[in-house]
Amino acid sequence: MKPHKTILITIITLVVLIAFTSCMPNPDQNMGQTPSGFFKGVWHGWIAPLSLIVGFFNDSTRIYDPNNTGWWYDFGFYMAIISGFGGLSLARKNREKFGYVYVRGNKRR
Repeated sequence: MKPHKTILITIITLVVLIAFTSCMPNPDQNMGQTPSGFFKGVWHGWIAPLSLIVGFFNDSTRIYDPNNTGWWYDFGFYMAIISGFGGLSLARKNREKFGYVYVRGNKRR
């Protein structure tokens, strides 16, 4: 890999990580602000794995925002956790793309 490409990938990775970690739920800073709604619930569900890892090292970071609107925040959070950026549908499309069907460990065309 060329050095320029490596540097560019490193910079993009750092920017993405900083963007993800800047939007993590932090109850100490958010308690006086407006409650988190549906879309913040979706965002917090998507970054939950990162929030969990950061939470090991920072006691004030949580994966779930306690200052939320209730049911709609919960719905967005769990919808994002379950979907995982469309992971279920991508796996299904990939199998159908190659024409394979798995039945009890046997691969059939």
